[in-house]
Amino acid sequence: MKQLMAGVGLCLYALGVQAGPSINVGVVYDYMDGDKGTYLKRVFNGGDSTAFVKISVAEIRYNAEGISEEVPLENHADNGARDGLMASPARLIVPSNGMQGTRLLYVGEREQERYFRVRFVPVVPEREDEFAVSQEEREAYKETLKAGINVLAGYGTVFFVRPTHTRFDTRIDDGAGKYQLNNSGNSVVVVDEFKDCAATNALDCQPVTKNHILPGRAFRFDKQAGRVYRFNLVEGGTQKTIEVRG
Repeated sequence: MKQLMAGVGLCLYALGVQAGPSINVGVVYDYMDGDKGTYLKRVFNGGDSTAFVKISVAEIRYNAEGISEEVPLENHADNGARDGLMASPARLIVPSNGMQGTRLLYVGEREQERYFRVRFVPVVPEREDEFAVSQEEREAYKETLKAGINVLAGYGTVFFVRPTHTRFDTRIDDGAGKYQLNNSGNSVVVVDEFKDCAATNALDCQPVTKNHILPGRAFRFDKQAGRVYRFNLVEGGTQKTIEVRG
């Protein structure tokens, strides 16, 4: 499986084109280390009006074939507490050219790695959204948006929660015609900035990719004569550059 968890992109919630809030959440892959329980995520608004942002979290689960599905977070059967990742606060009011932050809090067991989709969605505030604004302020905001044609763009990110006792064990199988990285540890390994280029022409390259290797899975590619493959192998806080020639 050459590329895992790479389907994160921009989600557009269109009310029409341009003007209004424009949020940016930075990187779309975030990682909580095994000795951490909270993570600060910042939301920037480069637009010309306030952004009212709702944050939602769903768990990503993988079956034996590596196919993922998103499921709602569950509560512990014994005490009713939320099991998984939570955003606090889950609603942000981000001023134009300003920034606000939310803390992602993990609650639950951490014997195995877990994965979550965190969505940041700008909305037009309604009474049921529980934003701390009056009805008059809601109506004034709606009138501001009506003055121009606008797009409210939301982002979906992937959040990795590493096990408490994280163990990295990446094993390399460098064969005659193929190269394979096997993740024998218990936490995700990243093959970052993977480049496939001609040995004699640095401009003859395939698009650069970022690949995640989940525990128990592998990343592989076929080696071709005259090609050079370079990438950074990232295991938590350590990184090393690897070059492979076909």
